[in-house]
Amino acid sequence: MVYPNILRQAGIDEETVQRRTREVWMELTRGPCRIYEEAGDDMGYFTDTGNDDVRTEGMSYGMMMAVQMDDKDVFDRIWRWSLKYMRHGSGRYEDYFAWSCNTDGTRRAEGPAPDGEEYYAMALLFASARWGDGEPPLDYGAQARRILRACVHKGALSMWDERTKLIKFVPEAQFTDPSYHLPHFYEQFALRADEADRRFWKEAAESSRRYLRAACNPKTGLAPNLTGFDGAPLPVPAEAEDNVWARLGGCYFSDAYRVAINIAMDSVWCGPDPWRREIAGALQSYVYEHEEPSLHVVYPDGAVFEKEPIMHPLGMKASWACASLAADGKYRLKAARDFFDLPLRTDKRRYYDNCLYFFTLLALGGNYRIY
Repeated sequence: MVYPNILRQAGIDEETVQRRTREVWMELTRGPCRIYEEAGDDMGYFTDTGNDDVRTEGMSYGMMMAVQMDDKDVFDRIWRWSLKYMRHGSGRYEDYFAWSCNTDGTRRAEGPAPDGEEYYAMALLFASARWGDGEPPLDYGAQARRILRACVHKGALSMWDERTKLIKFVPEAQFTDPSYHLPHFYEQFALRADEADRRFWKEAAESSRRYLRAACNPKTGLAPNLTGFDGAPLPVPAEAEDNVWARLGGCYFSDAYRVAINIAMDSVWCGPDPWRREIAGALQSYVYEHEEPSLHVVYPDGAVFEKEPIMHPLGMKASWACASLAADGKYRLKAARDFFDLPLRTDKRRYYDNCLYFFTLLALGGNYRIY
C-alpha cells in the first residue's frame, strides 16, 4: 500500500518530517509537557491533563501511537495498566473497560466508552502483526478478538446497535457520536476478528460510511458532536434549554473534530471515494473562507453558538489539515503547510489537542499505517 506524504508534497523535506515526528513522540512521552507517565516497574498511562484522569480514549490512543512508532515498551506498559485498573473481569461489563480512572487506578466511572474499545482492539491487532504475540497478557491478537467479541455479543449492552450496525455513544444509549465511526478500522476487523463476526464488521463499515454522509453538512463539511442513528443532531429537551453542555451536542465541537481525521484515514487505508473527496474539500474551503470556526463554536451549518469559546483550537486545526488526505481542492497543500508550523500545546488542556496533532502528523507524513 502507498501511504501519501502530503507534507512532502507541500514542500517539507522527508528528513524534516521524520525528525519532527520523532521529536513530538518524545515530547508526548518523555518531555517536560508529556502526557505519559510510568507507573511501577512495568506499567504506564496517558493522562487527560485537562481533567486530571486516565481515560480509555487516551490509553488506546497511546497504544495506537506506540505501535505506529515501534515503541513496544510504552505500548506494553499502557496495556498492563489498562488491564489492571480498567478492564472488567466479571459482571455486566465483563471484558469492557471503565472509561475513567484516577491516576492511582481507582475508578471514577464503571461504564465503558466504545471509542476506547475500538482503538484498543485495532492497536492490539497491529501489535500482533508488527511484533508477534507473546504470553498473556501480551498475546495481542487474542486480546483484541476478546474485546471485539464482547463488543457485538452482549445483547442490549453491545457497543454496536444490532439493527443499524452503528456504534453507540455508550452501550445503554440509542444514539451515537459521529467521531466514533471508524470504517477503516472495521474493514481490518472484518479480516482479523473471529471468523463468525467478520461479515458483521464488513457491514458495520458500510453502515458507518452511509451514516457519515447523513451526519456531515454538505456545504461546510462539519459534523455535530452527537446524533441519532439517522445522522440528525439530537433534540434538546425543553428542560435542558438553559444547559450549555446539552446544547453543545448539536454543535461542531471537540469530539466532532475527529470526524475529518477518520474520513481522511478511510481514504488512505481503503481507497479514495467521491463523497470523501467532496466533503473534505467542502470542509477546507469553508474553514479557510470563513472566520467564525477559528473563533467560536459553530453549528454544522456554520451558525454561531452564542460566541462559546473553542476549547481545543490546535486539535481542530490539525483535523482540517488531516482532511488533505481525502481532499483535492485548492487548500489541500496550504492546510498541510499551515499545520506543520503549529507548535504543540503546552498548557493544562494540552492532552486532547496534542493527541489529534500527533495523529495528523503521522497521517500527513505517511506514517499512520496498517500492520
